[in-house]
Amino acid sequence: MVEKNKLTTDAGAPVPDNQNSLSAGPRGPLLLQDYQLLEKLAHQNRERIPERTVHAKGWGAFGTLRITGDISKYTCAKVMQPGTETPVLARFSTVAGELGAADAERDVRGFALKFYTEEGNWDLVGNNTPVFFVRDPYKFPDFIHTQKRHPRTHLRSPTAMWDFWSLSPESLHQVTILFSDRGLPITPMHMNGYGSHTFSLWNQNGERYWVKFHFKTQQGHKHYTNTEAEEVIGRSRESYQEEMFGAIEKGDYPKWTLQVQLMPEADAAKTSYDPFDLTKVWPHKDYPPIDVGVMELNRNPDDYFAELEQAAFSPSNIVPGIGFSPDKMLQARIFSYADAHRHRLGTHYENLPVNIPRCPVRNYYRDGEMNYTGLRTGNPDAYYEPNSFDGPVQDSNVKEPPLVLSGAMDRYDHHQGNDDYGQVRVLYDLFDDEQKQRLYTNIAEAMAGVPDDIVRRQLALFAKVHPDYAAGVKAAL
Repeated sequence: MVEKNKLTTDAGAPVPDNQNSLSAGPRGPLLLQDYQLLEKLAHQNRERIPERTVHAKGWGAFGTLRITGDISKYTCAKVMQPGTETPVLARFSTVAGELGAADAERDVRGFALKFYTEEGNWDLVGNNTPVFFVRDPYKFPDFIHTQKRHPRTHLRSPTAMWDFWSLSPESLHQVTILFSDRGLPITPMHMNGYGSHTFSLWNQNGERYWVKFHFKTQQGHKHYTNTEAEEVIGRSRESYQEEMFGAIEKGDYPKWTLQVQLMPEADAAKTSYDPFDLTKVWPHKDYPPIDVGVMELNRNPDDYFAELEQAAFSPSNIVPGIGFSPDKMLQARIFSYADAHRHRLGTHYENLPVNIPRCPVRNYYRDGEMNYTGLRTGNPDAYYEPNSFDGPVQDSNVKEPPLVLSGAMDRYDHHQGNDDYGQVRVLYDLFDDEQKQRLYTNIAEAMAGVPDDIVRRQLALFAKVHPDYAAGVKAAL
């Protein structure tokens, strides 16, 4: 008979009895010296950490990114070189719902990727849509407030949502996608993923290209209607987790094709739209997508909390050859994501096993909560920089080429000079009659109980996209 492992306390002491507490007699009272009971209760009290403010409910898996194309003339990033294979962690999520929310709700889906490259972690944190509701990060907290619970009723508020959207015409593009068929994928495997923001690539010659990253599903697009989703939620609130976990467990590994759109740096001044505006897409006819590689997810986490709940993705994690852009929303997320992780997980959240890079880490960060690695300079005397004790030093070889920007410092009105209707009209014209009718119905259902003046204001925005758009929603109402 195989001897079982012995139970211990957190300090490693063996536990003689894990069924009964220590008491002064069979009826009590309990004794304060029962440190094993106290430890067990104290740990239970601390089992929960703050859930993510947005993207709280998520599902994910590990896999590999294989580069099959060649964009080496555009970037020196080793992760993007032909033939490279890089481990990846993917986490998908809903935006608005809390941890206990149903998976099959109509919502934007988060599409977050962590690539464990030989040059450090590269995180691509996007959505299943190529655009977003706002273009200026100053409005992001306000927008998220409309997606969360009303402070008095503690219920979701359609009035708040449509009030904000009807006063924010830049939201039309994302709203139209959200209430179209693609607003309710049946699983994470049946949706695309987008970096959404404009990023940059740069090569060894110091040349920069603006880039959009797209992950196109190889499983095909499949979506629920509202009625179908209600039936699914009636059976299970965990449908995404069941589908994704089950598919990978049985070896049905999902795949996505990585594509990029590339724009020469100088072209940004020539486009009729702002290529750094998160509410806009780059027309494929102008910048056709290029196949780069394939991402496959093939391993489920062994512990959901350790490997997904503690996974921390941030756009601030880039590697040499990949850079940022003047995209205002991206600039804000560079700060806000890492800041959220430091609040939620702790100062040294990057040291957690799921977040720690697979390459050597050497820096002068020290002390603070959760620091279990100690000083990572290789020499206890090298705890500052510069020093004379062979501590790690900068590497000018990975310096990014300078980005030349011009403009007076001001709080620019992000509505001025922006066409918030043209690209939405192009999208609307792609829908067939049945898709349009479902769009009208989905919007009408979401507007139930919203005050008439807000509805009229939103209909006026739809009319600027196309008269039929407003008429269709109005008829459905």
